[in-house]
Amino acid sequence: MGHAETHRAAAPDGIARVRLGGLDVARVTGEELARFMVRDCLAARGGRGGAPKLVFSCNGQGVALAARDEAFRLVMEEADIIHADGMSAVLASRLTPAPLPERVATTDFFHDAARAALEADLAFFILGGTEEANASACAAIRRHYPSLRIAGRAHGYHPPSEDEQLCERIRASGADVVWVGLGKPRQELWCAKNRERLPGVGWLKTCGGLYAFLTGNVPRAPGWMRRAGLEWLYRTWKEPRRLGLRYLTTNPLAFYLFLTRSERR
Repeated sequence: MGHAETHRAAAPDGIARVRLGGLDVARVTGEELARFMVRDCLAARGGRGGAPKLVFSCNGQGVALAARDEAFRLVMEEADIIHADGMSAVLASRLTPAPLPERVATTDFFHDAARAALEADLAFFILGGTEEANASACAAIRRHYPSLRIAGRAHGYHPPSEDEQLCERIRASGADVVWVGLGKPRQELWCAKNRERLPGVGWLKTCGGLYAFLTGNVPRAPGWMRRAGLEWLYRTWKEPRRLGLRYLTTNPLAFYLFLTRSERR
């Protein structure tokens, strides 16, 4: 058995991983990841599980940023779980000995997580966005899942000096999962900085632009474009000023990193 295969099989949390673009990415489906969420949150209740797990995502932007930004790379290395949010990671994994089973886009995973939370009676805390966007996202969640427990919510424009107070509020809410939509890399840095302040919480799950998708303010790409790995192109067409430069600068670097910093057959 090779070194890479030994590393994947020895994961203590039961999640197999593969090295992609310099990051260890979980080889899971969305439904499997939701089951791990329930397991971790039930174990964390009452503070028994220590600090919450950091659950981040991997896409071209994140891989490129980790290569350019040392602080962000170190935070990504702290993550307990990194799932493949971008189709580029899935395609890159097909060149390795351990292909990913599917893309686990955060926008889709939220629904897997919500259904699992309903069955296990878990509670969510919705953090990030403007006050209006946050309130609208919570209203959308309640429309989709009327019985889902939303323990609390908070916009994402508080200063760092208020982190401790915000964490006290999250702890008091009884939340099991905190969805953190502060934008990359701020959301990952916030999670790593504040995880020790949140005993009893099971997961800190970064979610980027999830709230805009939940409310319908930002449409998803057609299914065939998502399956072909072209959602980034659809989003660029819809928001050229915001995303055009980002994809122009990150995609070539991410492509190089997926080729040179991934496990090889």
